[in-house]
Amino acid sequence: MAGKLKYARAVLVAAMVAVASAGAIGTAEARQAPPTTNIVGGTLASTAQVPWMIALNNSRSSSPVDQYCGATLVKANKIVTAAHCVTQPISTYTAIQGRDDLNSSTGGRTSKISKIWKDPLYGQANGHDVAVLTLATPFTGVATLPLETSRAADVVGAQPTTYGYGNTEGTGPANRLQKVLVPVLGDSYCGQVYANYGYVANGEICAGYKAGGKDSCQGDSGGPLVLNGRLFGVVSWGIGCADAGNPGVYAEVASYASALQTQINN
Repeated sequence: MAGKLKYARAVLVAAMVAVASAGAIGTAEARQAPPTTNIVGGTLASTAQVPWMIALNNSRSSSPVDQYCGATLVKANKIVTAAHCVTQPISTYTAIQGRDDLNSSTGGRTSKISKIWKDPLYGQANGHDVAVLTLATPFTGVATLPLETSRAADVVGAQPTTYGYGNTEGTGPANRLQKVLVPVLGDSYCGQVYANYGYVANGEICAGYKAGGKDSCQGDSGGPLVLNGRLFGVVSWGIGCADAGNPGVYAEVASYASALQTQINN
Protein backbone atom coordinates (compact mmCIF):
# COMPACT_ATOMS: atom_id res chain seq x y z
CA MET A 1 0.00 0.00 0.00
CA ALA A 2 1.57 3.25 -1.07
CA GLY A 3 1.74 6.32 1.11
CA LYS A 4 0.56 6.40 4.71
CA LEU A 5 -0.09 3.29 6.75
CA LYS A 6 -3.24 2.48 8.66
CA TYR A 7 -2.41 2.52 12.37
CA ALA A 8 -4.22 0.91 15.27
CA ARG A 9 -4.11 3.05 18.37
CA ALA A 10 -2.60 0.71 20.94
CA VAL A 11 0.87 1.14 22.40
CA LEU A 12 3.37 -1.39 21.10
CA VAL A 13 4.32 -4.30 23.31
CA ALA A 14 8.00 -4.49 24.11
CA ALA A 15 10.03 -5.93 21.24
CA MET A 16 6.84 -6.78 19.33
CA VAL A 17 4.63 -5.13 16.69
CA ALA A 18 0.87 -5.18 17.25
CA VAL A 19 -1.32 -5.75 14.20
CA ALA A 20 -3.76 -3.05 13.22
CA SER A 21 -7.38 -3.39 12.22
CA ALA A 22 -7.74 -6.69 10.45
CA GLY A 23 -8.56 -7.02 6.78
CA ALA A 24 -6.92 -3.73 5.88
CA ILE A 25 -5.53 -3.42 2.38
CA GLY A 26 -1.77 -3.85 2.40
CA THR A 27 0.52 -3.50 5.40
CA ALA A 28 -0.80 -2.18 8.70
CA GLU A 29 0.93 -1.77 12.02
CA ALA A 30 0.65 0.01 15.35
CA ARG A 31 3.13 2.63 16.47
CA GLN A 32 4.95 2.96 19.74
CA ALA A 33 3.76 5.92 21.78
CA PRO A 34 6.66 8.09 22.98
CA PRO A 35 7.21 7.03 26.59
CA THR A 36 7.41 10.62 27.83
CA THR A 37 4.36 11.96 26.05
CA ASN A 38 -2.52 11.06 25.38
CA ILE A 39 -5.31 12.48 23.52
CA VAL A 40 -3.99 15.14 21.09
CA GLY A 41 -5.25 18.70 21.64
CA GLY A 42 -7.42 17.76 24.59
CA THR A 43 -7.81 18.79 28.22
CA LEU A 44 -7.33 16.99 31.51
CA ALA A 45 -10.21 14.80 32.65
CA SER A 46 -11.04 13.22 36.00
CA THR A 47 -12.22 9.72 36.78
CA ALA A 48 -14.38 11.29 39.50
CA GLN A 49 -16.53 12.62 36.63
CA VAL A 50 -16.07 9.56 34.36
CA PRO A 51 -15.70 6.62 36.78
CA TRP A 52 -16.39 4.11 34.00
CA MET A 53 -13.11 5.03 32.28
CA ILE A 54 -10.63 2.16 32.53
CA ALA A 55 -6.90 2.06 31.85
CA LEU A 56 -6.07 -1.34 30.39
CA ASN A 57 -2.40 -1.73 31.19
CA ASN A 58 -0.15 -4.52 29.97
CA SER A 59 3.13 -5.76 31.44
CA ARG A 60 4.54 -6.17 27.92
CA SER A 61 3.86 -2.58 26.95
CA SER A 62 6.76 -0.48 25.73
CA SER A 63 5.53 2.27 28.06
CA PRO A 64 7.55 2.57 31.29
CA VAL A 65 4.27 2.70 33.25
CA ASP A 66 2.72 -0.23 31.29
CA GLN A 67 0.16 2.08 29.63
CA TYR A 68 -1.35 0.16 26.70
CA CYS A 69 -5.04 0.70 25.88
CA GLY A 70 -8.25 2.12 27.25
CA ALA A 71 -11.57 0.43 28.05
CA THR A 72 -15.04 1.19 29.43
CA LEU A 73 -16.76 -0.32 32.46
CA VAL A 74 -20.18 -1.50 31.28
CA LYS A 75 -20.97 -3.84 34.19
CA ALA A 76 -19.27 -4.33 37.56
CA ASN A 77 -17.23 -7.21 36.12
CA LYS A 78 -17.19 -6.37 32.38
CA ILE A 79 -15.23 -3.89 30.28
CA VAL A 80 -15.45 -3.14 26.56
CA THR A 81 -12.28 -2.46 24.58
CA ALA A 82 -10.90 -2.92 21.06
CA ALA A 83 -10.22 -6.37 19.63
CA HIS A 84 -6.75 -5.31 18.54
CA CYS A 85 -5.95 -4.56 22.20
CA VAL A 86 -6.36 -8.19 23.31
CA THR A 87 -3.61 -10.01 21.43
CA GLN A 88 -1.41 -10.61 24.49
CA PRO A 89 -1.57 -13.39 27.13
CA ILE A 90 -4.44 -12.85 29.53
CA SER A 91 -2.08 -12.81 32.52
CA THR A 92 -0.31 -9.68 31.21
CA TYR A 93 -3.36 -7.39 31.51
CA THR A 94 -4.39 -5.22 34.46
CA ALA A 95 -7.51 -3.05 34.49
CA ILE A 96 -7.25 0.16 36.52
CA GLN A 97 -10.27 2.19 37.61
CA GLY A 98 -10.26 5.57 39.32
CA ARG A 99 -6.67 6.58 38.61
CA ASP A 100 -6.18 9.85 36.76
CA ASP A 101 -2.40 9.65 36.57
CA LEU A 102 -0.74 6.40 35.49
CA ASN A 103 2.64 7.76 36.55
CA SER A 104 1.47 6.91 40.07
CA SER A 105 1.16 3.30 41.20
CA THR A 106 -1.40 4.19 43.87
CA GLY A 107 -4.99 5.35 43.86
CA GLY A 108 -8.02 3.72 42.33
CA ARG A 109 -8.71 0.01 42.04
CA THR A 110 -7.11 -2.74 39.99
CA SER A 111 -8.19 -6.11 38.64
CA LYS A 112 -6.67 -8.86 36.57
CA ILE A 113 -8.64 -10.30 33.65
CA SER A 114 -10.31 -13.72 33.92
CA LYS A 115 -11.83 -14.02 30.44
CA ILE A 116 -11.41 -12.41 27.02
CA TRP A 117 -13.97 -12.38 24.21
CA LYS A 118 -13.29 -10.60 20.96
CA ASP A 119 -15.56 -10.35 17.95
CA PRO A 120 -14.96 -13.61 16.03
CA LEU A 121 -15.08 -11.74 12.72
CA TYR A 122 -12.18 -9.50 13.70
CA GLY A 123 -9.33 -10.57 11.47
CA GLN A 124 -11.73 -12.00 8.90
CA ALA A 125 -13.27 -8.74 7.71
CA ASN A 126 -12.80 -5.00 8.13
CA GLY A 127 -14.35 -3.52 11.25
CA HIS A 128 -15.44 -5.71 14.18
CA ASP A 129 -12.77 -4.12 16.39
CA VAL A 130 -14.56 -4.79 19.69
CA ALA A 131 -13.92 -7.05 22.67
CA VAL A 132 -15.40 -7.74 26.11
CA LEU A 133 -13.18 -8.61 29.06
CA THR A 134 -14.29 -10.10 32.37
CA LEU A 135 -12.70 -8.69 35.51
CA ALA A 136 -11.37 -11.14 38.08
CA THR A 137 -12.23 -8.57 40.78
CA PRO A 138 -15.42 -6.67 39.95
CA PHE A 139 -15.45 -2.91 40.40
CA THR A 140 -18.58 -2.95 42.52
CA GLY A 141 -20.27 0.32 43.34
CA VAL A 142 -18.79 2.10 40.32
CA ALA A 143 -21.04 3.79 37.78
CA THR A 144 -21.15 2.02 34.42
CA LEU A 145 -21.79 3.31 30.92
CA PRO A 146 -24.69 1.88 28.89
CA LEU A 147 -24.24 0.88 25.26
CA GLU A 148 -25.62 2.95 22.40
CA THR A 149 -27.97 0.61 20.53
CA SER A 150 -29.23 2.88 17.74
CA ARG A 151 -27.19 3.37 14.59
CA ALA A 152 -29.24 6.53 14.02
CA ALA A 153 -27.01 8.20 16.62
CA ASP A 154 -24.20 8.25 14.02
CA VAL A 155 -25.23 11.50 12.39
CA VAL A 156 -23.02 14.22 10.92
CA GLY A 157 -22.53 17.01 13.44
CA ALA A 158 -23.10 14.94 16.59
CA GLN A 159 -20.71 16.00 19.36
CA PRO A 160 -19.17 12.98 21.15
CA THR A 161 -16.15 13.09 23.46
CA THR A 162 -13.33 10.57 23.56
CA TYR A 163 -11.12 9.80 26.56
CA GLY A 164 -7.72 8.23 26.96
CA TYR A 165 -4.27 8.06 28.51
CA GLY A 166 -2.41 7.76 25.20
CA ASN A 167 0.03 9.89 23.19
CA THR A 168 -0.53 13.68 23.28
CA GLU A 169 2.14 14.46 20.66
CA GLY A 170 3.37 17.11 23.08
CA THR A 171 -0.02 18.76 23.66
CA GLY A 172 -0.42 17.53 27.23
CA PRO A 173 1.24 15.71 30.15
CA ALA A 174 2.25 12.07 29.92
CA ASN A 175 -0.01 9.21 30.97
CA ARG A 176 -2.73 11.50 32.35
CA LEU A 177 -6.40 10.97 31.57
CA GLN A 178 -7.51 13.47 28.95
CA LYS A 179 -10.61 14.16 26.89
CA VAL A 180 -11.38 15.82 23.60
CA LEU A 181 -14.60 16.58 21.72
CA VAL A 182 -14.51 15.09 18.21
CA PRO A 183 -17.53 15.93 16.00
CA VAL A 184 -18.95 13.22 13.78
CA LEU A 185 -17.87 13.87 10.18
CA GLY A 186 -19.93 11.05 8.70
CA ASP A 187 -19.45 7.85 6.77
CA SER A 188 -19.37 9.65 3.43
CA TYR A 189 -16.32 11.71 4.45
CA CYS A 190 -14.30 8.79 5.83
CA GLY A 191 -15.46 6.63 2.96
CA GLN A 192 -13.73 9.09 0.65
CA VAL A 193 -10.56 9.91 2.57
CA TYR A 194 -10.05 6.29 3.66
CA ALA A 195 -11.26 4.67 0.44
CA ASN A 196 -8.11 2.56 0.25
CA TYR A 197 -8.06 1.64 3.94
CA GLY A 198 -11.18 -0.43 4.37
CA TYR A 199 -13.45 2.02 6.21
CA VAL A 200 -16.73 0.26 7.11
CA ALA A 201 -19.76 2.56 6.97
CA ASN A 202 -22.05 0.12 8.79
CA GLY A 203 -19.56 -0.67 11.56
CA GLU A 204 -17.37 2.39 12.14
CA ILE A 205 -17.71 6.05 13.12
CA CYS A 206 -15.76 8.86 11.47
CA ALA A 207 -15.05 11.63 14.01
CA GLY A 208 -12.62 14.51 14.36
CA TYR A 209 -11.73 17.71 12.53
CA LYS A 210 -11.07 18.12 8.83
CA ALA A 211 -8.35 20.62 9.70
CA GLY A 212 -6.83 18.27 12.29
CA GLY A 213 -5.43 19.38 15.63
CA LYS A 214 -7.60 17.27 17.95
CA ASP A 215 -7.84 13.48 17.93
CA SER A 216 -7.34 10.22 19.78
CA CYS A 217 -3.90 8.70 19.30
CA GLN A 218 -1.63 5.73 20.05
CA GLY A 219 -2.37 4.36 23.51
CA ASP A 220 -6.02 5.46 23.35
CA SER A 221 -7.17 2.30 21.53
CA GLY A 222 -10.14 0.59 23.13
CA GLY A 223 -11.16 3.70 25.02
CA PRO A 224 -14.63 5.22 24.90
CA LEU A 225 -16.25 7.63 22.48
CA VAL A 226 -19.20 8.95 24.50
CA LEU A 227 -22.38 10.59 23.23
CA ASN A 228 -25.47 11.44 25.28
CA GLY A 229 -24.29 9.39 28.24
CA ARG A 230 -23.78 6.21 26.21
CA LEU A 231 -20.85 4.25 24.82
CA PHE A 232 -21.11 5.42 21.24
CA GLY A 233 -17.80 4.13 19.90
CA VAL A 234 -14.50 2.42 20.70
CA VAL A 235 -11.18 4.01 19.67
CA SER A 236 -9.94 1.91 16.75
CA TRP A 237 -7.56 3.40 14.16
CA GLY A 238 -6.44 6.36 12.09
CA ILE A 239 -3.75 7.68 9.79
CA GLY A 240 -1.32 9.49 12.05
CA CYS A 241 -2.92 11.52 14.85
CA ALA A 242 -4.74 14.83 14.50
CA ASP A 243 -3.47 15.26 10.93
CA ALA A 244 -5.55 17.38 8.54
CA GLY A 245 -7.82 15.21 6.40
CA ASN A 246 -7.25 12.11 8.53
CA PRO A 247 -9.89 11.89 11.30
CA GLY A 248 -10.11 9.17 13.91
CA VAL A 249 -12.05 5.98 13.26
CA TYR A 250 -14.09 4.34 16.03
CA ALA A 251 -15.85 0.99 16.16
CA GLU A 252 -19.58 1.76 16.11
CA VAL A 253 -21.00 0.18 19.27
CA ALA A 254 -24.59 0.12 17.97
CA SER A 255 -23.51 -2.13 15.09
CA TYR A 256 -22.21 -4.73 17.54
CA ALA A 257 -24.50 -4.01 20.51
CA SER A 258 -26.34 -7.35 20.39
CA ALA A 259 -23.15 -9.43 20.44
CA LEU A 260 -21.58 -7.17 23.06
CA GLN A 261 -24.64 -7.34 25.31
CA THR A 262 -24.69 -11.12 25.11
CA GLN A 263 -21.11 -11.22 26.40
CA ILE A 264 -21.79 -8.59 29.05
CA ASN A 265 -24.68 -10.70 30.37
CA ASN A 266 -22.62 -13.91 30.48
